Amino acid sequence: MAQNQTSDEAAEPARARRGRGSSKSSTKKRRRRDPEGRMALNEHLIELRNRLVVCAVAILLLAVVGWFVFPYVYSFLQRPFDAAKVLNPNLDARISYTKAGDFLSTKLQISAYIGLILSAPVVIYEIWMFLVPGLHKTERRYAIGFFGSAIPLFFIGCVAGYWIMDKAIPILLSFAPNSEAVTANLNFGDYLKLFIKTMLAFGVAFDLPVVLVLLNFLGILSGRSMLKAWRWVVFLCFAFTAVMVPTPDPFTMIGMTLPMVALYFAAVAVSFWNDRRRRKAEGAELDDEQASSIDDAPEAIDGPSSLDEDDDR
Repeated sequence: MAQNQTSDEAAEPARARRGRGSSKSSTKKRRRRDPEGRMALNEHLIELRNRLVVCAVAILLLAVVGWFVFPYVYSFLQRPFDAAKVLNPNLDARISYTKAGDFLSTKLQISAYIGLILSAPVVIYEIWMFLVPGLHKTERRYAIGFFGSAIPLFFIGCVAGYWIMDKAIPILLSFAPNSEAVTANLNFGDYLKLFIKTMLAFGVAFDLPVVLVLLNFLGILSGRSMLKAWRWVVFLCFAFTAVMVPTPDPFTMIGMTLPMVALYFAAVAVSFWNDRRRRKAEGAELDDEQASSIDDAPEAIDGPSSLDEDDDR
């Protein structure tokens, strides 16, 4: 009995050592999270892979939704042709397909576009969550303002692009002679590409002022420099609208140009406000081209220290 008790007492330290060893190994396996959000390269790649998978799954699931709402979207794309028939009753405008597989590819393309548009909030959220650990506090505020304003403006620009195409296609088709029956067969692939390019072009154009404000907040571009180029900006806005709006109606062109010009001047105003706020924070309320004053008053020089006096002696 005493022998068994002695063996149990000898086994207890071994079990304790094994327990400590297992706890150490489990501690090693458990990764410590850096309080500053720093990660190794492989951890960044793993997180990027996970977030890309989430984005891909969201796009795929919402593309399935787009497959079922395809008839409603197709009717929106068909509206310009119906309007063209109203302007020219002798015109028979229709969408044509040249291959047997075009019907399936058209439905797949539109479903994919719907999935991309509907999954935009998920994609933006995943991008934000991937970038936010590496940003400082002020940079996070800038990024929130950038995303919060860029996303609505992009969608507004896309809606403006759709509105332009909805008005432009009937006007362009109305130039067909109405003295006799005319058939206009438009390839749907080319028509869809033109539609998407126009919507994306106006979406990006509406986001350019936000990019200017971001450059100003980062200290790259000043408000005075932006204001100096206002004539060129207004000219480029009118030129862009004239190219992208293929209608002879000047009111449509002016109506689409004025919002872009207004957004540009709003970006200039925000940049001027930020420049003044930055100068106040630095304690120098100066104009951009004004030289700072130099204090050239002489300063008193201290007398020799006691150590220098001892050396003189």
